[in-house]
Amino acid sequence: MINIRAPFKNEDIEKLVCGDIIKLSGVIYTARDAAHKRMINAINNNEKLPFDVNGAAIYYVGPSPAKQNQVIGSAGPTTSYRMDDLTKPLLERGLKVMIGKGKRSEEVINSMIKNKAVYLAAIGGAGAYISHSIKKCEIIAYEDLGPESIRRLEVEDLQLIVAIDCYGNNIYEKGRAMFEKTLK
Repeated sequence: MINIRAPFKNEDIEKLVCGDIIKLSGVIYTARDAAHKRMINAINNNEKLPFDVNGAAIYYVGPSPAKQNQVIGSAGPTTSYRMDDLTKPLLERGLKVMIGKGKRSEEVINSMIKNKAVYLAAIGGAGAYISHSIKKCEIIAYEDLGPESIRRLEVEDLQLIVAIDCYGNNIYEKGRAMFEKTLK
């Protein structure tokens, strides 16, 4: 188990290897489809983004409302490929970590290699479990988007898997190859 802390520098990212299990602590941000579209519009219009993406992590999540005495409701990952068309400009501005579930496009992977970023997988269906790692939650932008608004989260020991490292090693390909090998 590797402990890492957000925000990140290239040296932090270069140490992570496909398949590593990590515990992430620090500040991360949430953003899904609609928030990504607004951020890309802001970039295209030379406007300031709601947070500094340089060295940051974005968690693809639209959490459910918090119950009484909870920081956040269920916070399971959403399917990441839906953000693929909107990811490259953020990577070019220094985004270092993306957290979600499922495969990423070749274009995103190539941009990750070029910009020294990683993709971490959260376990789908474990939203209630994941919410226990979230210690603070604050909406910082696009409140009108409801669950898809951008939130600043403080996390402690959020357990994740390095799905794609900054060298392009991909657990979705690596795992498939290992499985196919056992079938032969």
